[in-house]
Amino acid sequence: MIPLQTHSLTEFAQLGPYVGYSYSYPHKTTYRPLAQPASLASVWKNEPQDSLFLYVHIPFCEVRCGFCNLFTFSQPEADLPTQYLKTLRRHAESIRQQLPFAKFGRLAIGGGTPSFLDADQLAELFSTLNECLNVDGTRVPTSFEVSPGTIDSEKLQKLHDFGVDRVSMGIQSLNARDVSSLGRPQKQAEVFRALDLIREYSFETLNLDLIYGAEQQTLASWMESVAETIRIRPEEIYLYPLYVRPLTGLAKINRPASDKRPELYHAARTLLVDSGYEQISMRMFQLPRKFAKTTQDYSCQRDGMIGLGCGARSYTSELHYGSSYAVKQTSILRLIHDYISQTSSQLSLATHGNELNSEEQQRRHLILSLLLVEGLDSLSYTQRFGSAPMENFPELQELCELGMATVSDDRFQLTEKGIAWSDTIGPWLYSEEVRLRMAEFPWTD
Repeated sequence: MIPLQTHSLTEFAQLGPYVGYSYSYPHKTTYRPLAQPASLASVWKNEPQDSLFLYVHIPFCEVRCGFCNLFTFSQPEADLPTQYLKTLRRHAESIRQQLPFAKFGRLAIGGGTPSFLDADQLAELFSTLNECLNVDGTRVPTSFEVSPGTIDSEKLQKLHDFGVDRVSMGIQSLNARDVSSLGRPQKQAEVFRALDLIREYSFETLNLDLIYGAEQQTLASWMESVAETIRIRPEEIYLYPLYVRPLTGLAKINRPASDKRPELYHAARTLLVDSGYEQISMRMFQLPRKFAKTTQDYSCQRDGMIGLGCGARSYTSELHYGSSYAVKQTSILRLIHDYISQTSSQLSLATHGNELNSEEQQRRHLILSLLLVEGLDSLSYTQRFGSAPMENFPELQELCELGMATVSDDRFQLTEKGIAWSDTIGPWLYSEEVRLRMAEFPWTD
């Protein structure tokens, strides 16, 4: 648990290098019912809408893995995805009605497992995006998540025809014992079959996700898996440390994460860098290359994101909003049915989220920048907020004193040591209000 009170980084670091994954800020568990529901038109009226990020959430999968706390329901009844896609179209139509001039410069389809949908359902999904929101995957960078057991040639052809250029697949490990320790029923032959199929369609980017820190995982088994993944030569590789979160399968059987995670991370990082991969963040490693599709300059710290679907979140500069979050399957199913039953008018409202004051906006910009290897552009920060980062956050000086960061006139960057401690530095920079909201989240669903 993240301490409620701010401490020096030296004290905070006693929790170790794996406090929590700071992939966004504020965390989704800080969302609460808004005092007054607001129309999407009013929420977005003062926001730039010329290059938005569109995220589509498909909350279904074939099986719920032991480590997973994502908003997803496994093995739904046959007609549920069909009902969901019908509501997704109404949701998209509501967004277009409320934001008639919005343009999208980037698209990601995640979940869950979007490839759980059959080929006809994928065609319906892509038709909705094109007809209702004027999103064409051939014109904008488009990412799509798949799992080894849910893809075939017909589905991949649909992705290719729509213009998907990045396929992301979570394989977690290429070692059967380690996969089992993660609570994931995965056949290794199925993984290699899927990889062969994906490469047939020449997608610009193949990303593979690996997880380290399973209870029975050894350095040797982990490095064997990383080396085999490198031999596959995907354009991107993500290394995720295992977190055993409340209500997940691993938590229920009391299977903790291994304390070998720092050793596993450093060994894998060294091998990846030596193999030609560039480190982008603690998790992301990428082969240097040119991209065929470009978009307007996109910045996750500034640009807005529209979420489509139950479980998706949307970001404006002053409000993050989305549906309620849950982990238990019964609760997720209830929320999906609630989503399907909403009228078009209800789909046009923001009802649940977190309002960001100026300090929280500054923190978001800082955290999302600092946790990248390229670091925080101090001049850009000052231009946006009218003050320097160190003026707003003098505690950053401690990072330099501990050898975790360097500072220059125009940039504040984590060192290699600092990047390795990203999952502690991020939570250390959370505001006390955000920590309190996270602590109060009802972990019963």
